[in-house]
Amino acid sequence: MGVILKQVLDLVSRRKVKVSEHGFDEIDADQISVREIVEGIRQATPIEEYPDFPKGKCILVPQRDGVGRPIHVVWGIPRGADSPAVVVTAYRPDRERWETEVSRRV
Repeated sequence: MGVILKQVLDLVSRRKVKVSEHGFDEIDADQISVREIVEGIRQATPIEEYPDFPKGKCILVPQRDGVGRPIHVVWGIPRGADSPAVVVTAYRPDRERWETEVSRRV
């Protein structure tokens, strides 16, 4: 498990979570609930880490919604801060662009 994911898990366990404005738009568009995202982080494994992202380090993880359908979530931690864990975006991955349980790009 990567360092960024450990930090995100710790923040989520302490309920230090925020959803970005963009994240809310994407979540709404794909009919994903914030609760599903927050609860699903416990089973997440990293796909890609972005430690040097300009707005702060972030990580892309595959998760499942409440009925088991795959979703991708980008979690971040703002640059220069220790919290909160931010849901940058979440979406249902396009199966034509992702393979092996939507965890590897085609």
